[in-house]
Amino acid sequence: MTWTVAPEPYDSPVAAALWRAYYTEVSDRWYQLHEGHSTDPAELEREIAAYPGADLAPPRGRLLVARHAGEPAGSSGVRLLDGATAELTRVFLYGPMRGRGGAALLVRAAEDAARELGARRMVLDTRGDLVEARALYARLGYTETEAHNDSPYAEHWFHKPLDQEP
Repeated sequence: MTWTVAPEPYDSPVAAALWRAYYTEVSDRWYQLHEGHSTDPAELEREIAAYPGADLAPPRGRLLVARHAGEPAGSSGVRLLDGATAELTRVFLYGPMRGRGGAALLVRAAEDAARELGARRMVLDTRGDLVEARALYARLGYTETEAHNDSPYAEHWFHKPLDQEP
């Protein structure tokens, strides 16, 4: 089975389904850890609608979709924060697709997209409970650093220079 990664409109049905799956998973993990229950369905709908991903549209962003054997399997997004810095976001694979190399492909494709947008550095944030994500970023050369934003859910911040050959 082969992987492909290609740009996708942030408002396509495929992108919307991946965003819903991503947000549901990370939100439910947070609520289960901190409050012992899943996300309230009304809150879930509000938050999904509030962040549709328009910041991942050209010319200052990209949403990428990975497909495995032609079927949507995951996503990653990149958006320019300034002329030299891009932010990696929405790195996600459907559960059955994990452990097959797709996450690294998505991150590398996002790095390539950031370079095409003119970025020389990639930053990202994540939570402490997302241990799989933190391990992935470290394995791909990201270094933990000081906070670059004040997101209430961010607990770890990473960066990577993009001026090196991939």
